Amino acid sequence: MTNYASFGRPRRAFIDALAQAGCGCTVSRAELLDVAASLGKTGAPTWITNDADRRAGRALYSVNEIQESPFYGESPAPVAEISPDPVVAATVMSPTALNVMGMTGGERATLVPEKIDTYVPFGFFKNMEKILKARMFYPVFVTGLSGNGKTTMVDQVCAKLNRDLYRVNITCQTDEDDLLGGFRLIDGNTIWQDGPVVRAMETGSVLLLDEIDLASHAIMCLQPVLEGKGVFLKKTNRWVTPKEGFTIIATANTKGKGSDDGRFIGTNVLNEAFLDRFPITVEQEYPSRSIESKILKKNFEKLAIDDDGFGDHLIRWAEYIRKAFTEGSVDEIISTRRLVNIITAFAIFGDRMTAIGAAISRFDDDTKESFLNLYSKVDADVSLDDVQDEDGNSTKCPF
Repeated sequence: MTNYASFGRPRRAFIDALAQAGCGCTVSRAELLDVAASLGKTGAPTWITNDADRRAGRALYSVNEIQESPFYGESPAPVAEISPDPVVAATVMSPTALNVMGMTGGERATLVPEKIDTYVPFGFFKNMEKILKARMFYPVFVTGLSGNGKTTMVDQVCAKLNRDLYRVNITCQTDEDDLLGGFRLIDGNTIWQDGPVVRAMETGSVLLLDEIDLASHAIMCLQPVLEGKGVFLKKTNRWVTPKEGFTIIATANTKGKGSDDGRFIGTNVLNEAFLDRFPITVEQEYPSRSIESKILKKNFEKLAIDDDGFGDHLIRWAEYIRKAFTEGSVDEIISTRRLVNIITAFAIFGDRMTAIGAAISRFDDDTKESFLNLYSKVDADVSLDDVQDEDGNSTKCPF
């Protein structure tokens, strides 16, 4: 059992920095990265993250030695306040929607998404199709890890059904004006512009609130809209009634309860009354091996490059990592979107390891190295089903 006094100066300095940051005996990976960055270091310390005895959950680690630091229990050092740069919250993201939101008085452009030739339906796609085809008001909350096709699913269902889609990328600064509308200065004149919510309501379109768990309390202005009722625009003394066909789909990486492990920084805890107005919550999983194989095959064909077993190896590699992530052995995951990015990189660089390295370069050095080493074994068709741990026990986790 290690103790503070037995550590060398660098490790004691890191423990002291954790204590000064106000950390407890259980620290998250995000806290480790923040403290490491404050000390001018890149990545979390491996003597903590690679120690199996320290794992206290996904992206959580036990650092009991912090209690022995002379700084433990003191108030965290004050952080200088930095005024954030003003950010204008994005509203409608579709390129074709920009003309619509411009309110120039011109002819209305189509908001039906284009069909993606590499898309393969899976998961909740068929049920989402039934919901939108019914043209009933039936809000759906779709949650799941990043890169597993939540937004694309809604986009492609609308493309198949020829439904107009208003996509709003939610941020912490999205407010009532961004959603419902506000006065804008155009050519020297102050003109009212309807927001995407109002436009979707009046045209009977599908409204997609993307990354809704990033929203602030300002999102509560949509309470009456989520009940299928009209909304009163107090600034223009106008009542807006939803047209038949209007409905709302929200996507999020969390279930609206925040991110305890620090993986999705910036997500907020949404009001329970707000969440309760979604009659159905769907958890989107990553596609099955057969579906993911079809997705990668279509991308290989689109890029006119030879698969030569690369796709199958990528899927096996991703499955090992996802399993390890679920078990809490690693803190990063390989999404379907990242696999597609690897194929694109391979089309550019022509080398498998270079393509993979480029696609996972944002991971810390230890994680990147372990993932690359794992792929090398998969690519060499080395069986990982009988890997043994340090005590000689059989384990299927390659990390």
